[in-house]
This record gives sequence, structure tokens and C-alpha cells, in this order.
Amino acid sequence: MNEKGNLSINSENFLPIIKKWLYTDKDIFVRELVSNASDAITKLEKLARMGEAELLEGEALEIHVILNQDLNTLQIMDNGIGMTAEEIKKYINQIAFSGATDFLAKFQEKGEQENEIIGHFGLGFYSAFMVADKVEIDSLSYQKEAVPAKWLCEGGIDYEMDAGSRETRGTTITLYLGEEGKEFLEESTLYAALNKYCSFMPVPIFVDVIKELTEEEQKEEKEASNTIHLSPEEGAGLTKEEALEKLEAKKAEEKEEPKPLNDTKPLWQKQPKDCTDEEYKAFYHKVFFDVNDPLFWIHLNMDYPFRLKGILYFPKLVEHMDVVEGEIKLYSNQVYIADNIKEVVPEFLLLLKGVLDCPDMPLNVSRSALQNDGYVEKMNSYITKKVADKLIQLFKNDRSIYEGFWNDIGVFIKYGCMREEKFYDKVKDTLLFKTTDNVYETLAEYLEKNKEKHENKLFFVSDENLQAQYIRLFQEQGLEAAILSTAIDKPFTSFLEYKNPGIQVQRIDADISDTLQKKEEASEAKKQADEHINTRMEALFRKLLKNDSLKVSVEALKSAQVSAMILLSEKSRRMIEMMESYGNATDLKAMFADVKPEETLVLNRSNGLVKNLLELSEKNDKQETVDLLSKQIYDLALMSHRPLTSEEMTRFIDRSNTLLEKLSALETEK
Repeated sequence: MNEKGNLSINSENFLPIIKKWLYTDKDIFVRELVSNASDAITKLEKLARMGEAELLEGEALEIHVILNQDLNTLQIMDNGIGMTAEEIKKYINQIAFSGATDFLAKFQEKGEQENEIIGHFGLGFYSAFMVADKVEIDSLSYQKEAVPAKWLCEGGIDYEMDAGSRETRGTTITLYLGEEGKEFLEESTLYAALNKYCSFMPVPIFVDVIKELTEEEQKEEKEASNTIHLSPEEGAGLTKEEALEKLEAKKAEEKEEPKPLNDTKPLWQKQPKDCTDEEYKAFYHKVFFDVNDPLFWIHLNMDYPFRLKGILYFPKLVEHMDVVEGEIKLYSNQVYIADNIKEVVPEFLLLLKGVLDCPDMPLNVSRSALQNDGYVEKMNSYITKKVADKLIQLFKNDRSIYEGFWNDIGVFIKYGCMREEKFYDKVKDTLLFKTTDNVYETLAEYLEKNKEKHENKLFFVSDENLQAQYIRLFQEQGLEAAILSTAIDKPFTSFLEYKNPGIQVQRIDADISDTLQKKEEASEAKKQADEHINTRMEALFRKLLKNDSLKVSVEALKSAQVSAMILLSEKSRRMIEMMESYGNATDLKAMFADVKPEETLVLNRSNGLVKNLLELSEKNDKQETVDLLSKQIYDLALMSHRPLTSEEMTRFIDRSNTLLEKLSALETEK
């Protein structure tokens, strides 16, 4: 049997075009060819169970990937269902090729939108030509009295078929690696691709490397062989020939049995009740190379109305925003598809680590199809519900453990709430706030606890060190504030107000709570005197600081330790943060060019330094001292509001030296 033909396509350049489009993902050929071999074995097993195919007694069904570095070849060999010559024509010349032509047409239509097809799948067998100049198929079908068939193509549109040489059932695909595939002659590159795509395929995969050993390697192999010997007891009473025979038998016995590259029964395929905590942790370390143990996990096991298995892990964070480096690996029947496919996995879950196996998910799937796929939508809802249920269960069953996890999982939950309304609706009562009293409270608990002091207000701290002065004021009066110090808390505070109408969320330096102020007689004369002082101080500080928009208020606070505070209205602060988040957005900056921050300097008349300033400011001969004290008081307040610039810090230090010098001079004069 000898036949020559062509693939019936108008363009002779279709394989070069495929190489061009798929260059960045050319290792995909490993996944395609090995998964085809796995399918061939799976089909044979099914036929054997149905009594339509026979297996040899004790036969191990497996895949061998053989790398011959001397011949520049890579072979994928299976003992699966095999193919007849007619089946090769059908599946290789027609069906597999049509997948390639569909791909080509899609990309010619769309232009260079490479991400339209996830992982560039659907090419199947023809992905081999991304790395090979010539590809050969040698196959023998399981069918009785079948004869082996061979197919050969050298990368154009012409192929050749002839009688094959295979003597056992199955298929061998031989790739004659060209210039573009020479990197796969390196064991490390080949193993990396196999581990990426084939780590959990359901059929054992063995890798064999054939190469000519160097003298040094031959010597090492001989030395390793010589380390095995018979003990005196084992050799007692044996002739030389018998001893040599027994030694060879011992060497063969002690020679380590080859192990498959892959885990054919990954943990997610088991029932949750059959898995131990140690197995979950070991699987996590193996797949994600994370030295830290996960906090907890969710084992998904759904068979109806759709099939979905997987494990989602909540990782322990080293830094707050490490969570953005999550990784969700998507599989179909244990065949790896890709990482972090937003069309399949709810976006907020991409902050976690895990594996999802969707057997009903085709490999040749476009992103646009996924976006409108009802199956995917149901899967999203199911996963979101399972994650929410797990969090609620933890919160209700062991609050202390849940609180211990909060610093790690809080960012994820907040992000999930903002991205998925259904998720927020389910977990809103489990949202925790760590407070300045070092306790964890829900929003409802915080509001109830503080309702007599500031009803329907949630005060928060964004920087515990910077705002330490305000925290102390609060604590002295029995008040507490939530600590919201991560990057995600900036939008989250606005989200909280949106979802909880009637509740104000304010940073601790946005206003002075009534609880912090002394209750003083409010006579008309007192009001007029206070207004006069406020006007005088405002004029003084505006002139000194060259800031005509600064507001100054003199208040009597219960604490005498604080000389002054700077308040920035919540509205102004959020406006500034919004502008900062847009970076160099010129249009936005122009829109808010005339918007001035509503800053208020609050002078505490209960403080001795401020009392002295108020008194000295009424004396005409003390202006230099008044200016020095005023600037120093302002900088002290500013330091609790934001970090000083280098210039501001230099002036503050110089002024501090001047004031200390004046103070020491007064002491020496006594």
C-alpha cells in the first residue's frame, strides 16, 4: 500500500501561518499530542468494558514520551485504540485538518486578536508542525486482523501513506524536530511542558531519554552498578556462576521501577470525606510551590446539573496585596487548559489558588462564547455560593479561628463583595473590622457598641502610626475606630456607605466627635468672644502659612495633651484619593483644578501651649515668638495628618532648635 495526496487546501502556507500565530504558545503541541494518546487509551478501556475490545493479560495501558537527542526526534507512543489507514485519512486528513483551517479562518477574520482563542486550542494533531519539519504516524488498530498503517507529512500540504511497522496495538507519533523545535531536545524544556499540561492526565505517562553517554557518564553508571554486591550470608555455599547469577538478579530487583511523570488520580477526583488535611496541604505545596500552608480550602464536587470538581485554597499572605498573585488552574477531564480564565472563574476568585476541572468544557473554546455560555454562568454561581457558604460556616462555627484568618482573607472578601453583588448579600454579616481596641467586630456590632457616643457613624484609621494622636484622643474618651489600612479599603469605605444608606463612614481625622469636646456654657458673650478668637487665629495662620483657604477653629477638647489637629473633610479626602488613583489623567485634573481641600486647623484651648499662644498673640511686642510657636504648632498637627516633605522637615528641625535655644537661654537667666 502506497498512497500520496494533498490536504485539499487552497493555501500552501497554512502551516507556516499557524506557526506564526502560535509562536508564543508552541509548547501546546505537547498537550495536544499527549492528550490524544490519553483519549485513545480511555476509548480502549471503554470498549474493553463493553466487551468490544480485548486487553492482554496483565497489560499496562500507558503513554511513553521518547526523546532521542541523537536523532533529533520526539515520539509520543501509546497502546490505546490505534487507527486503521481509513481512520487516519478521516481523523488526520479531514477532521483534524478542519480544526486547523477553522483556526486559520478565525484569525484571518479577526486580525491579530491572539487572545480570542484560549490557549490557541482546537488545532489538535497539526500543532505538531509548530516544532517539527516532518511528522510520522505509525498505528495499529485494535480491530481484529487490522494491519499497521503509516502516514508521513513534511510540513507542506502533501502527505504519504504506506504500510506501517508497528507490531502491537496503539499509535506512535514521531516528530522530527526542526530549528523551531530544537529547544525541546533539552530534557528540562520537555519536562517543563509535560508538567505544565500533563501533570494530572488520567493515563500514566513515562519519559524516556535516549542519548549517547559521555565517558564520564558511563563511568558513573558503572560505579553505581558496582555498589550492589552480595553479603557473605547471601553468597555462602554458591559457586562462582551461581553467585554471579544471584548478583544480577539482585541488581535487577534493586533497580528502581520507573515512575510515571503524572498523578493519574489527583486529589480533586476523590470524595472530600476521603481526603485528609495532610493530603490537602501536600497537594497545595506540590501544585503551587508555596512554602506556607494554606489557611483553609473548599473541595468542590458537583455532578448535577453540571459536572465540576476542584479545590480552592485560601493562601496565607506575606504582604497584604500578595493576594493579587492568585492562581486558578483550569482543567478539562484532567487535561490542563490555562490559568486564570476570567470568563470561566468569577473574577474575585482569581485572588485565590486552586484547581477547577470542568469535564464539559471543550478545549477549543473562544472567550466570546464563554461570556454568553449558560453553563459557565451556572458554574460561576455555584462556585460563588460554595465559597460564601464556607465563610459563613467558619464565622458561625468558630468565630475565633475566623478572626485569626481575617488579616489574610479580609482583602479577598472585600474585593469579592465589591465585584459580586450576590456574594456580598450572602457574606455581609461576616465582614469584620479590627478596631483600635484590638477586637474584631461586624458593622452591626460596632454600631450597637458605639451608638450612644456617635450614632450611625463608623470611624476608621488608615495609618495607625500617622494617626496615633487621634487614636489616643478616641481611646481616652472610650471611643474606638476600625482599622482600614490596605489599598482596597479606600474604595471599600465608599462601597460600605453605598450599601448601608444612613451610615456615615469617616476617617478619624475628618471631624471632631462631640464626645471629644468639653461641654461649656454657650452664652452670647462667650460666643462672640470665641468668634473673635477664631477670626484672629485664622488671620494669623493664613498669613504665616500663605494659605487663604485654611480654616481655623479654637475648641476646648477633653484631652489637654494635644495642642492642635488638622481635619480634612471626608468628601475632600475621597476626592483627593480619586484623583491620585487616576494618576496623570489630565482631563480629570482639569475638571477638579478649582476644587480646594477643606482643611481645618483645630487649636485646643485646653492645651497649655495653645493657651500661651492665645495670650502672647494679643501682645504687640511678642510677634516673633508668636510666629515661631504658630508654625511649630501647625507642623505638629500636620505630622499627625500626613508625612512632612523634606523641606517641611528641615524647617521644622531648624525651628525646633531655635525654640529650644530660646528656652534654654531663659533657664540660664534665672
